[in-house]
Amino acid sequence: MGGSTGPAVPTVPTVPKYRYPAQFGGGEEELLARIGDLLLRGGYVLGEEVAEFEQRLAGYLGSAHTVGVNSGTDALILALDALGVGPGDEVVTVANSFHATAQAIARRGATPVYVDCREDDFLMDLDRLPGAFTERTRAVILVHMFGKAADVPRARRLARDAGVLLVEDCAQAIGARSHGVRVGTASAAGCWSFAPSKNLAAAGDAGAVSVQDDELAERLRLLRHFGQPQQNRHEILGYNSRLDTLQALVLLHKLDRLDAWNARRAEVAATYRRRLAGLPLRFQEPGEDGEHVYHLFQVRTRTEDERDGLLAHLTASGVDAVVRYPTPLPHQPALAGPAARRHPCPVAEELSRQTLCLPVRPDLDAREIGQVCDAVAGYFASRTSSGSVG
Repeated sequence: MGGSTGPAVPTVPTVPKYRYPAQFGGGEEELLARIGDLLLRGGYVLGEEVAEFEQRLAGYLGSAHTVGVNSGTDALILALDALGVGPGDEVVTVANSFHATAQAIARRGATPVYVDCREDDFLMDLDRLPGAFTERTRAVILVHMFGKAADVPRARRLARDAGVLLVEDCAQAIGARSHGVRVGTASAAGCWSFAPSKNLAAAGDAGAVSVQDDELAERLRLLRHFGQPQQNRHEILGYNSRLDTLQALVLLHKLDRLDAWNARRAEVAATYRRRLAGLPLRFQEPGEDGEHVYHLFQVRTRTEDERDGLLAHLTASGVDAVVRYPTPLPHQPALAGPAARRHPCPVAEELSRQTLCLPVRPDLDAREIGQVCDAVAGYFASRTSSGSVG
């Protein structure tokens, strides 16, 4: 790997990816009191706080319904099930997403089909989407990668013209807008994750599905709860995938703070762009105001060797940088098959070799930002002085 070896790797990063106490924004005593009350009175499964969170989240998003489920992965699986996707169907998605996007398709017995992403915003290349449709295509899962909203209106038009459903994987983009409209509200279903790393984070696994259709919402409620509208009456084959009441309490505590946290993430990202300008790096195109909520801040190097050297240098400098999605979905062994390689995805493959994520917490302070930027600049300065350039 290129670059200097740098200092010894700290045991604990001095600029961590996550700082969990800061995720609560104050008021922890009130939250802990509500959790304590819940533990003593019961109502652990589908308690009243779950319904309260679903209602408030629907209001925030602008959807008619949100249905809380166990995880973001389950949100995708249940949404596809509720929409009738199953064996024999194909579902098109982007090649550079988290494994769960394609896993959900395969778990429904359908076949994932991949299209490449764009060089500028790292999102699905919608110019290539129509070429991925076949007579077996049932749906498209549009992924809002790294917090950047994809072009939902255009994707919806392409899907409608082909007679297929549009589903949004919104796991990384809560609060983002596409053409002024919150993601997850202008398609058949929006699928959400509230895992601890997310912009709106539970204290464990949690997820939701947002829909506008009343009948679809009711089917999702049946699916998450063993297919039963009432105890011991199972009308459809369902799942055990209910949003935990304790997690609903945590999410209720945080929801009102989300927009301020997203705005701060955007400020951190703008500072990174400004301070790292002039270095041999590229960044994900942010789009218009409000289109990017910076779940992750991706930087792209010129080569894999350069990326790996930068990662090692940052880690040794106490910066908790990380590579996300180093293997494109078509190359994952669990998803192998003829359809996986049907369409070449050279941009996704390059991104998997050339990108890494810098810490982008909303509580990141000036000292931490300075440490990150100095470490990045120091790495490239060391390569220049040693004559090791890409």
